[in-house]
Amino acid sequence: MKIHDQLRRPFPLHKIHWRVGSTNAKKLNCKPWEATKGIALAYIDARDAMSRLDKVVGAENWQCEYPLADSGLLICRVGIRASVFGFDRNEWIWKSNGAGDTQVEAEKGKCSDAFKRAAVLWGVGQYLYALPFSWVKLHNGKVIDPPALPEWALPDGFDRLLKKQESQSE
Repeated sequence: MKIHDQLRRPFPLHKIHWRVGSTNAKKLNCKPWEATKGIALAYIDARDAMSRLDKVVGAENWQCEYPLADSGLLICRVGIRASVFGFDRNEWIWKSNGAGDTQVEAEKGKCSDAFKRAAVLWGVGQYLYALPFSWVKLHNGKVIDPPALPEWALPDGFDRLLKKQESQSE
């Protein structure tokens, strides 16, 4: 499996977490935590993105930096050694993204979000952005039953899809 495919491979279900996006609170004229339905948005922990990079490219072959942008956003740069991709040079290839303060642990959340967003540019967890929006039941502002993921968003389904694509290209 190519490095890019290994980086973008879906995570096991137990690594996927859910937060609530839009809700029906306005329609019900109630507080956000009193909403009965909301859109479930999938995410992974920054630690899982770090583990994926460690496993696929090796802990010694990636790094991150956090330069602060003028706007107050925290920018994270994730670099991977060019040699990992077969280039005959010891340079770093960088991809960057940023995030602002979060509602929970603003500084720590900003670091985690900026890192995850930069890792997405390498393919890590990128598939989560392609998941269909699903309205789910809420209790106290939390997702009760997460939506089922499509086959392509599960590790085994992704592997089958890759094998099928490889056999068709031969």
